Amino acid sequence: MSVVPESKATERIAVVTGGAGAIGGAIVAALQAGGHRVVVIDRDAEISADLGDEASTRRAAVEVLDRFGRCDVLVHAAAAFDTATLADLDAATWRHIQAVNVESALWLAQAFTPGMAERGFGRIVFITSDTFWEPPAPMLLPYVASKGALVGIMRTLARALGSDGIAVTAVAPGLTDTPGSRTVNTDVQFDAAVDRQALKRRLTPADTAAAVAFLASDGAAALTGQTLCADGGLVLR
Repeated sequence: MSVVPESKATERIAVVTGGAGAIGGAIVAALQAGGHRVVVIDRDAEISADLGDEASTRRAAVEVLDRFGRCDVLVHAAAAFDTATLADLDAATWRHIQAVNVESALWLAQAFTPGMAERGFGRIVFITSDTFWEPPAPMLLPYVASKGALVGIMRTLARALGSDGIAVTAVAPGLTDTPGSRTVNTDVQFDAAVDRQALKRRLTPADTAAAVAFLASDGAAALTGQTLCADGGLVLR
């Protein structure tokens, strides 16, 4: 491994999946504010990809490296939210959730970590969910399982990649006030979540984005293998 001098954020390329969403968009803005050159991978983005398809995901990684030469920070914020209880779950739903939420993160990490290791610096941040610790409804079975898988992958990669200067962490939001979440949650449900939080306010995309920006910064140089729960203190761990 060749170790290069610590670079400034203005020299770093950050790749964000799901950057077209509310939380992903806030992450993009926060990383840009920190001086990163942000590249978004999404269906309708700078790098277009179907993250549920392995070949499409791998092509997107190649395009990033061809166009920008590197990836210093990978943030996996893309997520599919298909719902099903145990009785209703079918293989197609299960596989789609795992492909988007879990497998695409692995294929991108495979593509980008060799360069990170060569430069002696890299950050990978997975957006998970506090539902892994506090499942709110049976119909979220495939989603919660996918977020738990990401936590396991994060911890394993933190051990495996640390000697190469690559830190791997996760951020677990709680119920966040976004256009998408408002289509499936009423004010009663948002208020109930706030009541369970230690901090009594609704969560916003900026809460998750701030945690990601910190983990991508030089201030988080000693952090790896950890999950930050950006959920107002609903989950204490």
